[in-house]
Amino acid sequence: MAKGEYKTKQREELIEFLSSKEGEHVTVNDVCKHLNESGKKIGTTTVYRGLEKLVDEGFVKKYVLDANSPACFEYINPLVHCGSTCFHLKCTKCGKLIHLHCDDLAETKEHILEHHGFSIDLQRTVFYGVCDKCRED
Repeated sequence: MAKGEYKTKQREELIEFLSSKEGEHVTVNDVCKHLNESGKKIGTTTVYRGLEKLVDEGFVKKYVLDANSPACFEYINPLVHCGSTCFHLKCTKCGKLIHLHCDDLAETKEHILEHHGFSIDLQRTVFYGVCDKCRED
């Protein structure tokens, strides 16, 4: 197998896994664990580079929430993604990260820009609190 073909195969494996997790956040470790459990030996550095390339190409979004959390990646289906406003909720107890598509918050984003001259970076906009499951415990 030629070197280029191997990289193409790795890319396909990354996209296949990510697309199976569409709408979910995954870390580099999540991807590596899945690939290794599937018998596909791809190194962490290779996975990270592949994810970064997919980010650059617009197939994946990267979220860096804070210095204490690993970066999260989300597959963006180019056929259905419309670039909608997306905020995030992070549980301070279990660490769960939730996508929040909410028109009311989209209006808040526009209000902040129009009335306060501040443009919000949606990839870093996180509301911290406690999720339903942790609140029940």
